[in-house]
Amino acid sequence: MDTPISGEEIARRARIASVRDLLIVDDHPLICDALAFTLKRAFDLKRVRAVSSLAAAKESVAQDGPPDAVALDLNLPDAEGLEGVMSLRRLAEDAPLTVISSTLDPQLVEGVIGAGARGYVLKTLERKEMVAAFSRMWAGDVVLPEGCEAAVAGDEEAAALARDFATLTPQQFKILRLICEGRPNKLISYELSIAEATVKTHIAAIMSKIRVRNRTQVAFLANRARIFSR
Repeated sequence: MDTPISGEEIARRARIASVRDLLIVDDHPLICDALAFTLKRAFDLKRVRAVSSLAAAKESVAQDGPPDAVALDLNLPDAEGLEGVMSLRRLAEDAPLTVISSTLDPQLVEGVIGAGARGYVLKTLERKEMVAAFSRMWAGDVVLPEGCEAAVAGDEEAAALARDFATLTPQQFKILRLICEGRPNKLISYELSIAEATVKTHIAAIMSKIRVRNRTQVAFLANRARIFSR
């Protein structure tokens, strides 16, 4: 007699089956093509969008709507660190977002999960392991590289900091980048074509969201959280 399938398992399978449209954001053509082929075949995906930059990913979402899932490389031509995760997390709505990377940095893994990613997968995984990892993430689990589970669970401060930065609006995120690059308010105003008073208002909101008192602390915490760094 066949073993009955539990309601939880039925729900997990339904979540996996609901992923029909995948967005892959990676500027390495061979890796991008291999991942697209592997996942499309393994999950019988209806569509795989493959783009090489954050700007192209945003354009894809604007034109064709949010995908059912996202696979994102951290090192893109126009985005560094957690910038891509935070930007696409907002655009992709509730779609599971997975970071794919060739490097393992526990601090960065912490930030990725805190910023709302479902998992962090190394590109060095064998095909079978890669498929299994995506299956678990699309079913609702958080998947981390081996050895990072305890580190992520034990550093709630880092995860909380990433969550705070993830609440910034797109405009505030642009201003944050310019603050980290050392731009004064007047230059930020010029570069973004907004009033200097508006810049000050946004900076005040940023400081409130991450609970600091000045822009020096803003830049320090952004660097600590690896928001823009590779």
